[in-house]
Amino acid sequence: MSYKAARRKQLIALLGDLPAKDNAISASQRSIAEHDTYIVEHWELHLNGIEPVPAVVARPKDAEGPLPAVLYNHSHGGFYELGKQELIQSNVYLQQPSYAKELTNLGFLVLSIDMWGFGERSGRTESAIFKQMLWQGQVMWGMMVYDNLQAFRYLLTRPDVDASRIGTIGMSMGSTMAWWTAALEPRVRACVDLCCLTDFQALIDSDRVDSHGVYYYVPNLLNSFTTADINALIAPRPHLSLAGVHDPLTPAVGLDRIDAKLRDVYAAEGAADAWQLLRYEVGHEESPEMRTMALAFLKKHC
Repeated sequence: MSYKAARRKQLIALLGDLPAKDNAISASQRSIAEHDTYIVEHWELHLNGIEPVPAVVARPKDAEGPLPAVLYNHSHGGFYELGKQELIQSNVYLQQPSYAKELTNLGFLVLSIDMWGFGERSGRTESAIFKQMLWQGQVMWGMMVYDNLQAFRYLLTRPDVDASRIGTIGMSMGSTMAWWTAALEPRVRACVDLCCLTDFQALIDSDRVDSHGVYYYVPNLLNSFTTADINALIAPRPHLSLAGVHDPLTPAVGLDRIDAKLRDVYAAEGAADAWQLLRYEVGHEESPEMRTMALAFLKKHC
């Protein structure tokens, strides 16, 4: 077993009692609708053997596949009822038009699922979900990551998707999900994270641990991994991180620490240009410049 494979196995082991990795995936389409330049499909995915996972797919009108694809990870922000619909509607800290519109215009098929406690899976608080899962030996973040990895595997089954050209992107909670997913799934071709490449120790040192919901916390994680260690598992694949200088969720000293390590990791793997951390004079929000960079990066690398 390679070093990275062993580290991925170690990381997954911290995520609690997960459903089987080879759990059967099935899907049933619920509806389909035309927007001005793209098609929206609503699906019910069976990913975890516990509960159905509502999902939305946006694809270009009249496009001939197989298409490059993006796994879009929705944010948190307290918008529990929005979930996957963020892909279609955007959000208050994201630019308009939505990523569904922008990415399909570039020829991508895009998938987003409702995370535990969000969208059509909302109703119970994340605190209640976290506590029940803990009783059952599960970790909420682990169960969320599991569903997302299964969603990636669902994309591999679609005949209209080019399985060798799938990237992932997200904002805030979705940012964290993007880099965890890319770290644990080596078939993810490229990763873009917006406004949540947070160094765990920097969060502690700045007394901002409570800035994230309880879903975010993985028992025993810091005894084996730093944020940079997890992100190093993405190398040498292309990875773009976009951060706000005034974002309290990503302390500058932590970004510096991650950047320094990943520069060394990517250089050692002969891919120095594949890692980029870009900072902008904004807070916890996507600027127009961030949107431009994110789209160009995915277009280039997927």
